[in-house]
Amino acid sequence: MIINSSQNIQSSNPLGSISSRRVTGEFRSSNTDSEDKQAIKEQQQQDTSIVRQLRARDREVRAHEAAHVAAGGSLVRGGPSFTYQTGPDGRSYAIGGEVQIDASAVANDPQATLAKSNQIRAAALAPANPSAQDLRVAANANQLASRARVDIAIQRREEAQLEENQRAVDEVENAGEGNTGEGNTIAAETGADTANNTTATNTVVGIDSFSPSPESAPPVSGVAASGSANLQSSDEVAAINSFLTSTQRVSTSVLFNQFA
Repeated sequence: MIINSSQNIQSSNPLGSISSRRVTGEFRSSNTDSEDKQAIKEQQQQDTSIVRQLRARDREVRAHEAAHVAAGGSLVRGGPSFTYQTGPDGRSYAIGGEVQIDASAVANDPQATLAKSNQIRAAALAPANPSAQDLRVAANANQLASRARVDIAIQRREEAQLEENQRAVDEVENAGEGNTGEGNTIAAETGADTANNTTATNTVVGIDSFSPSPESAPPVSGVAASGSANLQSSDEVAAINSFLTSTQRVSTSVLFNQFA
């Protein structure tokens, strides 16, 4: 991006020139001598005015470009360049200048682009009297800033959506962990109940398993082989009950030791 301003300052006669009568020196006479002197005086006055204008213009141009450079900072690519005009005194005066500014967007960083566009605009409008080119650069910087603001809004919306999605995922994971813990508790309780039931069952089974069958039981007088006996005396009944009771105690103790 080039920020410049240029203006030519000239007199009605070409710079450094005087009237043809002054140059050729022809047709000299008493009348023309006074005319020549008057023409020379007028030319000198005009040259002095031109030099004065060129000096003022030179100061203005240099101050103008210096303001661009100071506000542009690191965005300035090289120093200012000037367009010169030679004055009647033979000296060169700056009548125009330009400063190159980096006006590109920052890749994948709209926030940096917005800051950069503001600096570009400030650099363009830094001089006291911005040129038409300066105003165009400032307008382009405004457009760059507008695009950057849109990109920032889109970026923030996407970030908010990502955060919302992440919160949803975290909530689902936390809920899953809670359900797993509850399920483990229920399973543990169920397992404990099952173990108790198993123990009770084993205990019952164990007692039954150690109960003597009719075939293995010692022969008792008056007891039928099927085990449904008609006991003949209270002493025989007491002996049988005592045997069964001692057998149940042994089997219960063994089974509890196995599941201890």
